[in-house]
Amino acid sequence: MYSMRVIGLAGWSGAGKTTLLTRLIPELASRGVSVSTLKHAHHAFDLDQPGKDSWEHRQAGAQEVLISSERRWALMHELREAPEATLPELLQRLAPVDLVIIEGFKREPHLKIEVHRAGNGKPPLHPGDPSIVAVAADGAFPEAGRPVVGLDDIAAIADIVLARAEPLAAVLARASRQG
Repeated sequence: MYSMRVIGLAGWSGAGKTTLLTRLIPELASRGVSVSTLKHAHHAFDLDQPGKDSWEHRQAGAQEVLISSERRWALMHELREAPEATLPELLQRLAPVDLVIIEGFKREPHLKIEVHRAGNGKPPLHPGDPSIVAVAADGAFPEAGRPVVGLDDIAAIADIVLARAEPLAAVLARASRQG
């Protein structure tokens, strides 16, 4: 039985969240941790292409289209003017794993590691966000009040992820209190 735990990576666009995640996942996997990710997209996106059967099914009005092959399957769910799914709803749709890393959803209350790149020209998020438990940055934040590690120190970031990820039940309970 899995005891899923959750942590997020938050930061401004261009800070390097995806790059960090692609380096962090193999480090965690080498430690025997199964990982899934949940990514928030700010704009309309499509995994399908016009002319493909699954695209035609969605265009015809299907609520969900499940595509399956010998290598993977994907489920597309059309909202059809319904509200965007909440983070708790999305988390509960994932198959059990040891760890879920959320990329984006920076305003949600789950615990997060801020990814900050000075060259991005954006202010840090951590001074105003108590849910940020650590900062991965290319510069120093001596007054951060929480651990600050280098963006390239993947082992140290993995240590923080494993130490600070919280049980899924705690994330869902906090979200229900705020909702």
